[in-house]
Amino acid sequence: MWHFFPGKYMPSYQVNRALTQAHYGGGEFAEILEAAGNIDPDNRETFNIAWLNKGNEVYGWAEDYENKNAFVSARRTYLRAFNYLRTAEFFMNLQDDRKIPTYLKAREAFIKATKYFEEKPIQVEVPFEGSFLPGYLFKPKGVKNPPVMVMFGGLDSLAEELYFGIGDHLMERGVALLAMDGPGQGAALRLNHIHSRHDYNVAGTAVLDWVLENLKDEVDTTSVGIAGVSMGGYMAARCAAFEPRFKVCMIFGAVWSYYSVWAGRSGKHPLAEIVQHIMGVDSYEDVLKKLEGYTLENGVAEKISIPTFIMHGGGDKQNFVEHAITLEKHLTCEHKMKIVPEGESGSQHCQVDNFMPALDMFDWIAEKIHA
Repeated sequence: MWHFFPGKYMPSYQVNRALTQAHYGGGEFAEILEAAGNIDPDNRETFNIAWLNKGNEVYGWAEDYENKNAFVSARRTYLRAFNYLRTAEFFMNLQDDRKIPTYLKAREAFIKATKYFEEKPIQVEVPFEGSFLPGYLFKPKGVKNPPVMVMFGGLDSLAEELYFGIGDHLMERGVALLAMDGPGQGAALRLNHIHSRHDYNVAGTAVLDWVLENLKDEVDTTSVGIAGVSMGGYMAARCAAFEPRFKVCMIFGAVWSYYSVWAGRSGKHPLAEIVQHIMGVDSYEDVLKKLEGYTLENGVAEKISIPTFIMHGGGDKQNFVEHAITLEKHLTCEHKMKIVPEGESGSQHCQVDNFMPALDMFDWIAEKIHA
């Protein structure tokens, strides 16, 4: 992976993340590099300010386009503003008064952009344990009742973010995307205060039941798949194991045991406060205790009966490749695995350094869900 900040993995990873999403409308290379150039990788506040300033600037441009009825330009500019503001919010600590307002402005930018989509997404609210899980249904243009992939993001993902790249590649293949904020994610966490849970299949089943009941006129309810990216690789596998009504499973970054991921870290890790937030606990020790249930061990993986694709990077520094190798050994269902060899472009976490090796995954998923 290219390091904008030599020797500094995490801030460099975030720059690569934004650059990858820029291919799909989530940024502009020059703007991203300009923001990155204002960051001191050893000073987290400079990260927050650089992305916040750029996001606010671009948001203002989007408003100007909208006021001039230049709606195509407004759409493109709001999408960029969303991603810069999302990046700004990422490392703001929970006590930062800017965190929730920045998240709300990012979400607003995305929703404003969708007003000017040619195929307008449908905002959904899936009832869940006295509250709801929010999401968006993105449909491919000109396809009547397409199959649909229900998808959860990762530890730090927002449902809106799944549109960039993942949504494009599915829709190009005639597959709709139902991007969801599950427990511990996006608005479900920040606004509805729904924390993460090891039995993510409860959320997966709730979403599937809602799709079957409410989206019969929008998608092919006989062809509903499940997907997850990063930590979502655990979520998708867990849902597939306990909900065989899904037709296919897409694991975009495998997680065999999320406890083992964090047991090898410490409370000083850059993402430690984020994982405490999603779990709803106050200490790193409590995080580790909760994470003991986040595993595909003890026969969980063997329960997966639907066709499953595992995509992983051989150089993944966040969820090591051994997670994918172990999971694949335990699968008894029809499955395929692609590992990008370490050192090659696309070998980092969830192919943030090159999305193109994931094309094989999208082709395979499309073939199985259309079958």
